[in-house]
Amino acid sequence: MSDRVEKSGLQVDAALAAFIENEVVSPLGQDLGQFWAGFAALVERFVPVNRALLAKRDDLQATIDAWHAARAGQPINGGEYQAFLREIGYLVPEPAPFQVGTQSVDPEIATMAGPQLVVPVLNARFLLNAANARWGSLYDAYYGTDALDAAPARPGGYDEVRGAAVIAAVRKFLNSAIPGWEAALSGGACEHLVATKPGGYLFRHNGLHIEVVVDPTHPVGKTDPLGIADVLLESALTTICDLEDSIAAVDAEDKLNAYRNWLGVIRGDLAETFEKGGRQMTRTLNGDRVWGDLTLPGRSLLFVRNVGHLMTNPAILLADGSEIPEGILDAVITSAIGAHDRAGLCKYGNGRHGSIYIVKPKQHGPEECAFTNDLFDAVEDLLGLPRHTVKVGVMDEERRTSANLAACIHAVKDRIVFINTGFLDRTGDEIHTSMKAGAMIRKADMKASSWIAAYEARNVQIGLSCGLSGKAQIGKGMWAAPDLMGEMMVQKIGHPKSGANTAWVPSPTAATLHAMHYHAVDVFGVQRELADKPTPGLEPLLTVPLAQGTNWSEEEVRAELDNNAQGLLGYVVRWIDQGVGCSKVPDINDIGLMEDRATLRISSQHMANWLLHGVCTQEQVMDSLSRMAAKVDAQNAGDPLYEPLVGNEDAPAFRAALDLVFKGVEQPSGYTEPLLHQWRRVKKGG
Repeated sequence: MSDRVEKSGLQVDAALAAFIENEVVSPLGQDLGQFWAGFAALVERFVPVNRALLAKRDDLQATIDAWHAARAGQPINGGEYQAFLREIGYLVPEPAPFQVGTQSVDPEIATMAGPQLVVPVLNARFLLNAANARWGSLYDAYYGTDALDAAPARPGGYDEVRGAAVIAAVRKFLNSAIPGWEAALSGGACEHLVATKPGGYLFRHNGLHIEVVVDPTHPVGKTDPLGIADVLLESALTTICDLEDSIAAVDAEDKLNAYRNWLGVIRGDLAETFEKGGRQMTRTLNGDRVWGDLTLPGRSLLFVRNVGHLMTNPAILLADGSEIPEGILDAVITSAIGAHDRAGLCKYGNGRHGSIYIVKPKQHGPEECAFTNDLFDAVEDLLGLPRHTVKVGVMDEERRTSANLAACIHAVKDRIVFINTGFLDRTGDEIHTSMKAGAMIRKADMKASSWIAAYEARNVQIGLSCGLSGKAQIGKGMWAAPDLMGEMMVQKIGHPKSGANTAWVPSPTAATLHAMHYHAVDVFGVQRELADKPTPGLEPLLTVPLAQGTNWSEEEVRAELDNNAQGLLGYVVRWIDQGVGCSKVPDINDIGLMEDRATLRISSQHMANWLLHGVCTQEQVMDSLSRMAAKVDAQNAGDPLYEPLVGNEDAPAFRAALDLVFKGVEQPSGYTEPLLHQWRRVKKGG
C-alpha cells in the first residue's frame, strides 16, 4: 500500500503529490493550497456526473440486450430497430447545421496533411523517437524495408546494388512530387524551391517539405552523379503521446512514470540512455531546422491521449475511499503539464498558438462529449487558462458516437481539433452492443461488412459538413503490420484519397513512407470535392454483422478460435507479466502486428459471442487456449523476461485470458481494462 498525504480531503499517493507540487504546479507560479482546493472541488463536482454517465451506458445496454433477446432468431427490421434506439435515447436528434468555432490551432493540425504516430508514453525511447519523427530519411526507409521493389541487401555493410535501387526509387518520387528539382541543384528555377544552404536544398509540395542533402564525400553521395547523400521528408506532423490503450498503467507508480515522461517531452529535457550495437547512446529531442530566415519545427506536434470515462485509479482516493476516475485525473495533470509550454517554460515549445491538445477516447455519445467539454472548462478555470486553450480530439470508436457523430462534434464545437475512426475498438463495441442479437460473422469478414463502409464514409462527410476542413484533423486508423511496408504503400494511400488529412502509422519509418502518399494526393482538394456530397444514412451503419444462416464446419470454428486465442494470449501475457501495453506481437501466422487493447477487445468479445450463441463450446475454447499457449510460448522463446503460459495456468496471465473470454459478456461495453488492471495488480503485488 502506498504512502498517502491528505490534500483538501483527497488522499494522494505521496510520490505523485510531490511530483505535482514541485515539478508541475509550482513552476507555473500557482498557489499550492488553492490548486488542491480547486482540484478537490472539481472532483466533487464531476465524479457524480461521471458515474451517472457510466450507469446510463449500462442501462442502455441492458435495454438493447432485452430487445434482442425478445426477438431471438428473427431478422432485425431496420426501421423498427432505429425507432427503438430513438425511443430509448440511444439515437438523439441531429443538431441544426453548424460550423465548428475552434481557434488558435497549429498548422500541423489545421492546414497540413500528413502521417500521425501513436506512442506509449511509458517508453521514453519510443517517445523520443516519435517526437523526432517529424523528419525522416527516405533513403533509409526504402533501403531497410520491403517498400523497395528490389533484392534484399546483401550482408556485410552497405550494398551498392540495393543502394542504386533506392536512389532510382527516390528519383522517381522527386520527379513526380517536385518537377524541376534537379535543375534547382545547378542553380535553375523550380517553383517548389523555398530555401538553400551549403549542401542542402529545401522544397515544398502540398504543404510538406522535402530536403535534398548534397555531399559528394558521403559514402552514398560518392555513388550518385549529383552527389546526393540523402533525401529527408517531413513525415510525422503530429504524434499522440498515449496514456491509454498502448500502456499498462494500473497504479500511482505507473501514472507517475507516465506523467513524468509527458512533462519531460513537453519541457524538452527528456533523455534516454540505452545500448545499441555494443555502444551506449543517449537520445534527446531534435532541435529546429534553420534555413536562413526560415525556421522549421524539428519535432512532431504533440497530442496527449487521456483515458476515457470508465476506469479509476488508486493514485488518489476520494473522501469515501473510492478511487479517482482516471480521466478526471488525466485531464488535470496532463493539462497542467501542457501549460508549461504556454508559460514559456520549455526548451523548444510544442505548438505556436498556446493550445494544449488532448485526445479523448471511448466516449459514448454526445452527453459524454459534453461532459468532457465541461470538464475541460473546469480544468482551464483551475489552471487560470483562457477558455478553449485545451483542445480535444474525439475518437469516433464507439457505436453510439458513430451514430450521433454530428451531435458529438457539436458538444465540443469550440475546442475540437480531431476526429478519428478507430476500426478496432469500434468493432469491439459493435460486437458487444449487439451481443444478444446472435452469432457474429468471422473476425476477418468484418472489414467487408456494410457498417464499416458507412462508418468510414460518414466520419469524413460529417466532419466536413461541420467545418473541420482547415481547422481540425479528420483521421484514419492504424496500419498494424510494421514489417509489411510494401503492402502499406499499396493500401494506405486510400486514407488520403478518402479525404482524411491524417492517418496512423506504426513507426517513424512508416511515417516517412506514408508521407509520400500526401504528395501523391492533394487531401484538401479531395475535401473540397467531397464537401457537397450527401452523408450516408444510418441504416447501413446500424446493420448488425450477424452470421444468420451460416453453418461453419468444425475446422472453421477451430481456426477462428485459434486465431482469436493466439492473439489474445500473445498480448495478455506481455501486459500482465511485463506491463507492456503495446508491442509487435506475432500473429498465428508469425507475422508481427502492433497490438494494443483494441485488438484484444475484438478477440475476447468475438469468442464470448460465439460461446454465448452455441457456435462453440467451453471445451473447444479451452482446447484452443491451451494449444495456442504453447504456440505463444514458442514465439517468445527468445525473450529473457518472458514467463511461459504452459505450466503456469494458475498464474495471473492465463487466468486473465480466461476471464476475458468467459466473463466477456458481462464486461462494461466489452472493455478489457477492468480485468487487465485487476490481474496486473495481482502480478505486481506478487
